[in-house]
Amino acid sequence: MPLLKGALHVHTTLSDGQLTPQQAAAQYARLGFDFVALTDHDYLLRPNHAQSLQVKTNGLLVLPGVEITLHERGYVHVNRITGSHEVLHIFNHPAEYDLEFHDLLRVLEAVAQKYPIDAVEVSSKGFYTPEYDNPRIPYPKVASDDSHTAGGCGRAWIEVESERDADAIIRAIKNGAARPCFR
Repeated sequence: MPLLKGALHVHTTLSDGQLTPQQAAAQYARLGFDFVALTDHDYLLRPNHAQSLQVKTNGLLVLPGVEITLHERGYVHVNRITGSHEVLHIFNHPAEYDLEFHDLLRVLEAVAQKYPIDAVEVSSKGFYTPEYDNPRIPYPKVASDDSHTAGGCGRAWIEVESERDADAIIRAIKNGAARPCFR
């Protein structure tokens, strides 16, 4: 299996990012990524956003997604990334919620009642947050850069041995086969 490099948390002009979906895809392709998930905020999504996700790339696989806002002891975010048949749910940037670790575990448990959490980010804006790379969090760990600008692209990513197919990548992440990486 090839080793693929991917971004799982990217914002564009479809919500509060500075790059269009096409520009974001091109930036990640230039950085040597194999796949990218465009995950704009649910409450900021522009009308007809789905048509804007049809970007042309030179081999970069673009996965559609959305960053869902949930209210659980304040607000938290979960990315939902879709393949043809598979769906991936990632609990995003736990370091940004200002929760004690035991409270975070309770929030994760409550969120998992609403969405099947498949992975948890161990990054915040692309920087490693080691306190969440903890076996007490019972989910595979991933990294992302949560990019909103060109300068934010490529700070963190995952590497996964997988076929170059959205469903295969999602299954590999769910099975804990993704490795978090940081620049």
